[in-house]
Amino acid sequence: MPELRAAAVIQAVLLLSAVPAQYLISRWVGSTQVQRYHATTRLLRIWKEWRASHLNVSAWVDWTSQQMTELMSMVGLAQEDQIAQESPPMEAMIFDNDQGFFGASKMVRSPHPPFVFLKVGEVVMEREGHMIGVVVSWDPELRAPPEWVNKVYSNSEETIAERTPHYKVLFSGPVPSSVIIAYLPQTQLARISGIRPDIPTLENYFTHFNGNRFIMRPWLRQLFPEDEDEDNSLA
Repeated sequence: MPELRAAAVIQAVLLLSAVPAQYLISRWVGSTQVQRYHATTRLLRIWKEWRASHLNVSAWVDWTSQQMTELMSMVGLAQEDQIAQESPPMEAMIFDNDQGFFGASKMVRSPHPPFVFLKVGEVVMEREGHMIGVVVSWDPELRAPPEWVNKVYSNSEETIAERTPHYKVLFSGPVPSSVIIAYLPQTQLARISGIRPDIPTLENYFTHFNGNRFIMRPWLRQLFPEDEDEDNSLA
């Protein structure tokens, strides 16, 4: 069977749509030859403009990159493969730091407060971008440098955000080998079940997925001893 390329498929669709297009032009814009000529010219001009903006690979790549950048900036994300090369120090701190910011504190989180709804190892969805990720740490309240807080939250939101639990979450990046690290408030996350996201570096935090959540490695369980009961850890 001959191989059909994308260009050939598009050409075939255009040829098949030629007759209906002529019929619609004659019905909608009149029956005279002059009217049909002008309608056809306008239709071709619209098609050329649409093709240049929507069927152009470079345009799609630029648009996708722009949307990803805006989304990451909106929810306070950092991409791991960019941290070492071009991110400012404050963004690099989302990955790891010695000040205890962004869920990096080595203090044991026990007891688990009842107002902290999510647990380490649970799969979550980010409400605005609908990205699927996994919780790897949490703080009972916002712990971040003041300049980061001022950048992410407005003055009216800052007071509420400071008292809101925040979570360090890993998401898949725009390419298979990349990871997006986020520090998000509880109000932006929703727990989901039955989904096992394929995210690089998860093996550094977890041993396996038990069908409902990821099971912590011993070093992580020492920091969050109440986030995983014995039944789940042995599953």
